[in-house]
Amino acid sequence: MGQGRSEGLEIMIRGEFSLFDRMKTGGGLWGADAVAGLGPGVGQDTYSFSSDPDDAAVETAEEAKEPAEADITELCRDMFSKMATYLTGELTATSEDYKLLENMNKLTSLKYLEMKDIAINISRNLKDLNQKYAELQPYLDQINVIEEQVAALEQAAYKLDAYSKKLEAKYKKLEKR
Repeated sequence: MGQGRSEGLEIMIRGEFSLFDRMKTGGGLWGADAVAGLGPGVGQDTYSFSSDPDDAAVETAEEAKEPAEADITELCRDMFSKMATYLTGELTATSEDYKLLENMNKLTSLKYLEMKDIAINISRNLKDLNQKYAELQPYLDQINVIEEQVAALEQAAYKLDAYSKKLEAKYKKLEKR
């Protein structure tokens, strides 16, 4: 595989295979260790390809070592700590939302009680007004009767005035004779 022949372009790939690798292998993976995302250094291989025309894509592979058990433990602790912080924040936010909703419900309940008191007062005042109107109704009826009588008396007064003018005219006519 000589270093002299690989003076051309070398491609270093860590982790998941490139499109070039997949095309060479028919899209498949080269074993269980080729799965990416298992953690830092886990399942990652280093591949190098030569673009030298004399060497038709010679490849070399070196398997990376798995991290020490202490690193995985520390990473797990860190992950659980961050997850606990995240969940605590979510639960705190939800709890605060419920407290806000509870306060809004209390204020709404107080507003409805105030509106109920106002409606009761309006109802009571309306009943009082209706009762007073009922008490005044006979007097209003008497006023209507008096108004009709005044209108009839006024008509009689006009007729009497017209009759007196006729009488005066006849008297003057008789007096001239």
